[in-house]
Amino acid sequence: MTVTIRAADLIDSVADALQFISYFHPMDYIRALGDAYAAEQSPAAKDAIAQILTNSRMCAEGHRPICQDTGIVTIFVKWGQECRLEGDRSLQEVIDEGVRRAYLHPENKLRASILADPAFTRRNTKDNTPSVLHVEMVPGATVSVDVAAKGGGSENKSKFKMMNPSDSIVDWVLEMVPQMGAGWCPPGMLGIGIGGTAEKAMLLAKQSLMGAIDMAQLKARGPQNDIEALRIELFDKVNALGIGAQGLGGLATILDVKILDWPTHAASKPVAMIPNCAATRHAHFTLDGSGPAYLEAPKLDDWPKVDWQPDSAARRVDLDTLTRAEVQSWKQGDRLLLNGKMLTGRDAAHKRIKDMLDRGEPLPVSFRDRVIYYVGPVDPVGEEVVGPAGPTTATRMDKFTRMMLDQGLLAMVGKAERGPDATAAIAEGRSAYLMAVGGAAYLVARAIKGSRVVGFEDLGMEAIYEFEVRDFPVTVAVDADGNNVHQLAPLVWRDKIAREKLLERS
Repeated sequence: MTVTIRAADLIDSVADALQFISYFHPMDYIRALGDAYAAEQSPAAKDAIAQILTNSRMCAEGHRPICQDTGIVTIFVKWGQECRLEGDRSLQEVIDEGVRRAYLHPENKLRASILADPAFTRRNTKDNTPSVLHVEMVPGATVSVDVAAKGGGSENKSKFKMMNPSDSIVDWVLEMVPQMGAGWCPPGMLGIGIGGTAEKAMLLAKQSLMGAIDMAQLKARGPQNDIEALRIELFDKVNALGIGAQGLGGLATILDVKILDWPTHAASKPVAMIPNCAATRHAHFTLDGSGPAYLEAPKLDDWPKVDWQPDSAARRVDLDTLTRAEVQSWKQGDRLLLNGKMLTGRDAAHKRIKDMLDRGEPLPVSFRDRVIYYVGPVDPVGEEVVGPAGPTTATRMDKFTRMMLDQGLLAMVGKAERGPDATAAIAEGRSAYLMAVGGAAYLVARAIKGSRVVGFEDLGMEAIYEFEVRDFPVTVAVDADGNNVHQLAPLVWRDKIAREKLLERS
């Protein structure tokens, strides 16, 4: 008997799932993050996790995006062979219509980040389509769908290697994770795919991230096969690196490791690793021809009782009277609360600034004695001044750092680490790089009290804005002497963790 799956039901189900995951974390992640918060000993990392948990509950209450980067949509479909799709549209077209409706929803419009013609003109498609679709035909009379929205910061940290059969997967992972830095917004998950071919290993790694976090349960009962033993070994050894939340040093770098494998060629051992960030977003639904599937909202009481507030020891900074001497007094690890007017700008704006300077054209705004925030906010709804506006990965602006410092810039705000060239430029310019917490976009946006476009309006979310901020929380990540918290703090915590393990054995 053939089961008909109505196109409208699939569209509605995809749209509902994408809206759902934009503001509801998976509860397995929240429980695991709550446990990590309770166990965390690093003050900076504990503060970052508190911001992520507080932001998560705020988004659940307000139905607004967890992160300003609302992701590229990936869909895994297991299509029952007794099912047929109604109508003359392809499965890709039907699912993309669901994506379109979700991202253009007037009550919770999501940021459109997908660009067509990726190698050349990179034109925004305006509705976050097309999605990345994977379909498997399976026995049965139902359609099973996994929906995910993956942010660029974590996706960009994906790793792959065609290993020799005798190479160590553990050694490779422990080599790669520090190279990933903090741009993938830990604490999160690592998805690992082993075997098949190059593309199959990457697909397995992404699929593995659809699973629920169950590391605590796995460790409690013990591994029952080699894959489970490998998961536990990697979990313990990665966390022993001391990278911690947001790369600030601490106990919880990852909350779980997921592994899927597939038979491979005798001469090969392809291994892929894809991280999932603190804004992990995925959901599952099943269609059986009886109508659309709608996900059940979690209970707000299930969130840990964590209510982040600005640190009383944090230094308040007046951006409108900020001087280079004050910037030079900041030290790596200091917590600051920014107040006053701050400019924004990210990839496209920096590229246009460079082009204008190369042509000798005047810029639309002066950067002298100003602070710039690397951000691409979500459009506001209702009475919001700005939508969720968390930081984007600062590393992508490294190649523009000297150029911007030459314009008189005092400091930069973003997420994750800076590379060696940018760190050197910051030290030479006696400026600073400040880190805001990735994964706390809605919480951060509450500190923005005013917003206006001051340049490149045609770039949309990548335009230059001037934000008026009040008690905007940041940590000094690179100070005027070039001291880098992302290099120094993990080393401290790696040593602490190693000493504690030695004490446990003795």
